[in-house]
Amino acid sequence: MNGTKDYYKLLGVDKKASEKEIKDAYRKLARKYHPDANPGDKGSEEKFKEISEAYEVLSNAEKRKQYDSGGMFSGAGGPGPGFYPGGVGGARPGSRSYSYSGDIGDLGDLGDIFNLFSGMGTGAGAGRRREARKGRDLQTDVTVSFEEALSGVTIPLTVTGKTVCPTCKGSGARPGTLPKTCPTCGGRGSVSQNQGPFAFSRPCPNCGGRGTVIEEPCETCRGAGAVEMPRNIKVKIPAGINDGGKVRFPGKGEAAPLGGTPGDLYVNVHVKPHKYFKRKDSGILLDLPITFPEAAMGTTVEIPTLNGKVKLKVPAGTADGRKFRLRGKGAPKPRGKGHGDMIVTARIVVPKKMTAKEKELVKKLKELEKEDPRAFLGE
Repeated sequence: MNGTKDYYKLLGVDKKASEKEIKDAYRKLARKYHPDANPGDKGSEEKFKEISEAYEVLSNAEKRKQYDSGGMFSGAGGPGPGFYPGGVGGARPGSRSYSYSGDIGDLGDLGDIFNLFSGMGTGAGAGRRREARKGRDLQTDVTVSFEEALSGVTIPLTVTGKTVCPTCKGSGARPGTLPKTCPTCGGRGSVSQNQGPFAFSRPCPNCGGRGTVIEEPCETCRGAGAVEMPRNIKVKIPAGINDGGKVRFPGKGEAAPLGGTPGDLYVNVHVKPHKYFKRKDSGILLDLPITFPEAAMGTTVEIPTLNGKVKLKVPAGTADGRKFRLRGKGAPKPRGKGHGDMIVTARIVVPKKMTAKEKELVKKLKELEKEDPRAFLGE
């Protein structure tokens, strides 16, 4: 066996392995050690080189025969620089790309391994400009009344963060000038570096991957395209939001440098408590005080709801804690699916102070009572 590398061992296959077994082994290892799946891991990068070298030889019948016979193999003579596994004739674009100069043979559907990692290239040495940075997300808190939380409300806010520079309109260049194509990378945003049989494409150090440079920076933002300043906006709090709810407003966060995507604004909503209503999801809860005579003999009472007063019939013999349901009188349901119900709970109120006349009447009532509410305790 030539050299010091055992290509079969690198791929974890037997020396009598079939072409399919070799391909399957390479697929598995390529997924595991691809540099884009292990950013910054030099060990994985080196391992990926080794398994690609091994696959180049063992997947080619002639080279495998030469290797098995102990002949020296240099790995040269393939399709040349610019070949990338899974993308015929194209180096893979992105923050880092790899081109193998050896003949890796017919990969078949091996390309789907590399499609996992941010796209395929379109030509030898192709590079992709670094994706524009997204602006930072912002977060703020608002407090609304109970009624506003149920009906929805539009609130004016002042947020402070980076916003598009008013002088250069986000270009970063002095008014009257424009960014120019980077002379180092020719506008590609990346530069190539050869390391043995591999070609590595990295972000251009001159333009930072943007593909353009600013020769005359804007005096206001100094070329950043964004400045720190307060701005006034309006946000709509949706109807039916609960206390502690969070609303996301896409693009209302900080501006991104040099035309990138703005960040998002997250608004944390706090709801003030109501003096007699309570909330449980889309249900509105109300405790209804009634007197003992009303509970015993029955009555009709007028109660408040979210959209006006309604009459509620309390039947004779109502016990403390009995619940009444008013359908559709609750809070708005999510995504406009109607309203919940209102739950009214009867609470019998016992007077703390009574007049002499009241005491006399209660005493007579007690004497006339025939039911013993504690009779079951003696059973």
